[in-house]
Amino acid sequence: MAIAGEAQDALRPLMFSIAYRMLGSVVEAEDVVQDAYVRLQERHAAGETIDNPDAFAVTITTRLAIDVLRSARLNREVYIGPWMPEPLPDDDEDPAHRIERDETLSFAFLAVLERLGPVERAVFLLREVFAYDYATIADIVGRDKAACRQIQHRAKQRIAEGRVRFDGSADRDTALTDAFFAALEAGDVDRLVVALADDVVFYGDGGGRAPAIRRPMHGAVAVARFLGGLVRRGTRAGVRFERRSVNGAPALWVRGADGALLSIVMVEFDSGSAQVIANQLNPDKLGHLGEVGDLFALMGGDPET
Repeated sequence: MAIAGEAQDALRPLMFSIAYRMLGSVVEAEDVVQDAYVRLQERHAAGETIDNPDAFAVTITTRLAIDVLRSARLNREVYIGPWMPEPLPDDDEDPAHRIERDETLSFAFLAVLERLGPVERAVFLLREVFAYDYATIADIVGRDKAACRQIQHRAKQRIAEGRVRFDGSADRDTALTDAFFAALEAGDVDRLVVALADDVVFYGDGGGRAPAIRRPMHGAVAVARFLGGLVRRGTRAGVRFERRSVNGAPALWVRGADGALLSIVMVEFDSGSAQVIANQLNPDKLGHLGEVGDLFALMGGDPET
């Protein structure tokens, strides 16, 4: 049967779900989905019969995402500082973005996926997240079933080596998140130390486009003092905070006095304390969320430290 327009629209969330997890970029995922959607429309306009529209959409979306990753791989290898994904707000009203928020959508998990090559990432996600069988995955990525099984085995090992353990249910603990964000908004170092895990890790993603630390920071005391200093500087500059969840986890949106978005601080919890914190400052990764401010100007050109 040919694919009607309504049916094609219904496929967009599935296509975006795959593309975003593959690329960690809302903008690039939207481009891939649009390209795949155009190809679906071309098949429809030509009167071609597609017996399984879902399979066709998944195949073309995955292959296009693999191509994008291959072309962008050099840029990611020389990326300045830690690479973190583009935030995807939980209250995003775009129907195409209505995908299930689970651990595989978390910023920490998407960052770990950077350990995998394009085909490895595709095989891992198609198997672990979307539960496709190896015969289907083999058709999609152009490998045989045995090769896909081997790729999946290696991918799971690499993911396990870098995977950050966290309790997703803790992110929905209002008292826990309120206590952490209250301490952060106040820049209260002592309260932050209590709210942070002893082995907390803090990342700053500026990508060379915004002032940010270039290496992860470890330890509750060091991170608490660092965050307290940032908040004090921000307060003097008139910044304000807005609590909104992204990627299935609580986050603090940092805005300038003019309302422009400056950064998004994302946090994941484990065992009652903040385990991983990422400050997304790269304006290229915030532009899809509205007007972005100039942190270099606000901070006087100083690094995040």
